[in-house]
Amino acid sequence: MTNTTATQSPQGSQAGKRDFTDAEILTVMSSRVLDDGKVVFAGVGIPLLAATLAQILRCPGLTILFEGGVVGPFVEPGKLPPSTNEQRCTKRANMVISSTEVLLLLQRGHVDIGFMGGAQIDKYGNLNSSFLGDDPRNPKVRLPGTGGGNDIASLTNMIVAMRHESRRFVEEVDFITSPGFLKGGTSRYDSGLRAGGMFRVITNLGVFGFDEKTRAMKVLALHDGVTLEEVQDNTGFDLLYDKNELGVTAAPTERELQALRELDPDRRYIA
Repeated sequence: MTNTTATQSPQGSQAGKRDFTDAEILTVMSSRVLDDGKVVFAGVGIPLLAATLAQILRCPGLTILFEGGVVGPFVEPGKLPPSTNEQRCTKRANMVISSTEVLLLLQRGHVDIGFMGGAQIDKYGNLNSSFLGDDPRNPKVRLPGTGGGNDIASLTNMIVAMRHESRRFVEEVDFITSPGFLKGGTSRYDSGLRAGGMFRVITNLGVFGFDEKTRAMKVLALHDGVTLEEVQDNTGFDLLYDKNELGVTAAPTERELQALRELDPDRRYIA
């Protein structure tokens, strides 16, 4: 994967200042960290939009994989699938396989990148999409659950795209649906998860990675006009950062925004 903080944009003039939504900057910045020739396990919504945008603009050899078994789905502009089991995506796809075969691809190391969101993320990149509250038998909020999230996070390098709010960025998630670096340090490796791990977290405020030693979340770059104080105020734990290496992301270009808006003309995901 591109070891970038998205500080540089592809060729093309930049859009006017904040002439884009939070969802659009999430999508564009996520697309920039994807590489040609890789296989990405993408969910619907922003992950699929970002992967498709990368295919259109920079990465024609990027292969998208759906949990439902579609390899290389054809994403028709204006007809975005509502789920990863949507059969319209089989039209002109590279291949259609069973869900069991999808898991085998993961287990055999044929999938490079996992790409999804979550309701909560903690300082070590653990994701929660199961429930909110202390008691799983009586949760405050019941969430969609794991699906293939645990397998994806256990076996691939992960990109997470989500809005940056203190209620989402918490010291410790209520439940680990999809493992990040668990308790930090070598705890992921020691638990038996020898492959993958969290690579990048993309939010409407900036781009984040994880410290090589402690595995705690670290600010890599801020979006234009965003301050460290603003990011910290919207985070429920102390963030690491290096002022000497802190970057500023290049705003989405007009070309990126135009291509993205053509993919989602009804603004179902980028509003």
